[in-house]
Amino acid sequence: MKIIIPSIDFSKKKITLLIFFITLLVIINYGCRKYVDIKQSSTQGTLETVEDCQLMLDNYTVMNTKYPSDQEVSADDYYLSDAGYNSGALTQTDRDLYVWAPNAIRPGAGPDWIGCYKAIYYANLVLEAVDKLKSGSTNQTALNNIRGSALFFRSFNFWQIAQLYAKPYTASSSGQDPGIPLRLNSDINGVSTRGTVEQTYRQITQDLLEAVGLLSSTSSVPSRPNKAAAYALLARVYLSMENYPQALTNASSALQLNSQLIDYNTLDLNSTTPFYPRFNKEVIFHSISSINPALDPNNGYGDYGNISLDLVNSYQQNDLRKSVFFKSNGDGTYRFSGNYEGTDYPSTFFNGLAVDELYLIRSECYARAGNVASAMSDLNTLLRTRWASNTYSDMSATNADDALAKVLSERRKELLMRGLRWTDLRRLNKDTRFAITLSRTVMGITYTLPPNDPRYTLLIPQEVINNSSITQNPR
Repeated sequence: MKIIIPSIDFSKKKITLLIFFITLLVIINYGCRKYVDIKQSSTQGTLETVEDCQLMLDNYTVMNTKYPSDQEVSADDYYLSDAGYNSGALTQTDRDLYVWAPNAIRPGAGPDWIGCYKAIYYANLVLEAVDKLKSGSTNQTALNNIRGSALFFRSFNFWQIAQLYAKPYTASSSGQDPGIPLRLNSDINGVSTRGTVEQTYRQITQDLLEAVGLLSSTSSVPSRPNKAAAYALLARVYLSMENYPQALTNASSALQLNSQLIDYNTLDLNSTTPFYPRFNKEVIFHSISSINPALDPNNGYGDYGNISLDLVNSYQQNDLRKSVFFKSNGDGTYRFSGNYEGTDYPSTFFNGLAVDELYLIRSECYARAGNVASAMSDLNTLLRTRWASNTYSDMSATNADDALAKVLSERRKELLMRGLRWTDLRRLNKDTRFAITLSRTVMGITYTLPPNDPRYTLLIPQEVINNSSITQNPR
């Protein structure tokens, strides 16, 4: 099958037509039993200017939304009532993921897979256009920023996919563990192979290291990447790789560019949307997850998205996060209201990059390096902005292990419902000091997920397996 993209006059900014045809190609590619044969020629539509490329990357729906939520469905930031679990709002796969069923698999390549690879496809189109524009008279600074942005988006999406469908990075086995398909061009007819976890993370960090040198220091809106965002993502990626020295270095570089924290005393503690409007000053790069009814905090009836009472009660009396992050459902249960998306729209949670995460990354890395004073300094800098005015007393630690335990405890309380808990569990479960067994009880039956279980790597959607030569994850 051949699909030809008609010639498009980009001088008249008919970018929406190109996006329509690209979207059509992606949909057809995932819907057909075979990969679609797409031939390109010099008469077909191309991205001809920096402005065209920027418009492509500014497609907010493709590049900034619908990021994976299945890892949050599987994590322990929330729980369902029995009625919620049995609700018709949930699919069988939602229920299977909730109880970590060995056969939990999405039948179709839904947003957790398609959304990321569609954004990667857009990024690759822009990267190829930039290569062609280099020889022209285009402003090189603008061109560099476009290339850096495309590299950022590609690496951000690769990392998101890897947290679900590849094993966590372990240096000793990363060269043998199956990775994810690394699509590095816009040819959707190319054969997808998994490679290794080592190759996956090498590509992610390679893209980001190049992006750091190309991106502008600031961006007009947080939905566009900038240099601080690239450093912040490198810090997050290196943390997930347990490369703590590099995570520290990049967190510090990001904080040098943006270290703004919100004083929670300035927020409306009773609001269900305390971070409205969108794009608060802590946000370095803005993105949100796909909708999943299991996570919905907006129903207010205690059936979905309930935060465990143990977690709610872990916040001390003058810690404003308890009021900001949680609202009572009126039946003894609590829902999450601390969404940096700035809305309580059902389960579209902020999963981008923010300053508070950077302080926690750097604090953890200082603790792991034995620098107790710096670890506690960063932690206290963050917590002073989270407690009621004049009530916080700086925390101290007796040694590096004590500092690390305190930092990880605050990380748990600060970053919930951001799509990070699953990655943290995968990483920390390798350390017996912090390994935990997850447990859920549904209809009187208790389900568990022990540390380092194969189910921490989700099954690749069945449609992807059916239409490719990609191997499935083991069970």
